Amino acid sequence: MKKILTSLALVAAILLLLCACNGKSNFDKTKNISVTTREDGSGTKTAFMEIIGLKGKEDPANVIMQTGTAGILTEVKGNPAAIAYESLGYVTSDVKMLKVDGVEATVANIKSGSYKISRPLSVVYKESSLADDVNKAFFTFLQSSDAQKIITDKGYVSVVDNASAYTANGALSGSIDVSGSTSLQPLMIDLAAAFEKLQDNIKVNVSGGGSGTGYKNADEGVSEFGMISEEFAIEKAASCTHSIVCKDGIAVIVHKDNPLATITMEQLKNIYDFEAGSNAITKWDALIK
Repeated sequence: MKKILTSLALVAAILLLLCACNGKSNFDKTKNISVTTREDGSGTKTAFMEIIGLKGKEDPANVIMQTGTAGILTEVKGNPAAIAYESLGYVTSDVKMLKVDGVEATVANIKSGSYKISRPLSVVYKESSLADDVNKAFFTFLQSSDAQKIITDKGYVSVVDNASAYTANGALSGSIDVSGSTSLQPLMIDLAAAFEKLQDNIKVNVSGGGSGTGYKNADEGVSEFGMISEEFAIEKAASCTHSIVCKDGIAVIVHKDNPLATITMEQLKNIYDFEAGSNAITKWDALIK
């Protein structure tokens, strides 16, 4: 009898382990979807909403709004019913990325154009500011092979082909302010640090605030360069132009226990569309069969 009970206990333990491994036993697909979004003014939000066909639309009712990448990742990691989006370069293994229309969010798929939810990460600046040799040096560095290696090593897509190595000018000294998009900010900090090693008499100060801040500060001369994470809109900074630093995918993310593997662009639109009406997708069982 003891052997039978021991065997039954072993079988039960194996079954529980198998259920835990496929993640389905821990996920209640009858729950409402916790629709999570970035804050207003975020370039990631502007780009995502435009790409899925909801440019300028209101957020759905009961949306969870989080500020910055850290807020989004914390929400999805702790909320099994959440769905959100975030810059591919900063998505961690604590959450799960979904395929979109069956295509994975990878650097190769972004570069080929097969993964559709991607956007440029750019700097906004006044043409006249490049008359200053210090500003010009940093701008040149951003297009150098030195910068492209950092960009690709960090998981972004380089847009500069046949880039040349940066040549330092030891006679230069000064400081540069760069502000704006929190999606571009961590990469820009790495780029700035590499530039400072080559130009040890130049200090590059990098701060966030969102793409709206990047436009405003560049346009008003508060920063030499503003960072944005959306297609450049001249009406947001009429005195400025822009240069693409790299391209980035926007990953659609869910909790690790969520069994869903892929989602369509149309489904995303019907989750995030305030005016979806009868087409609105509000529960997970509409996606998980």
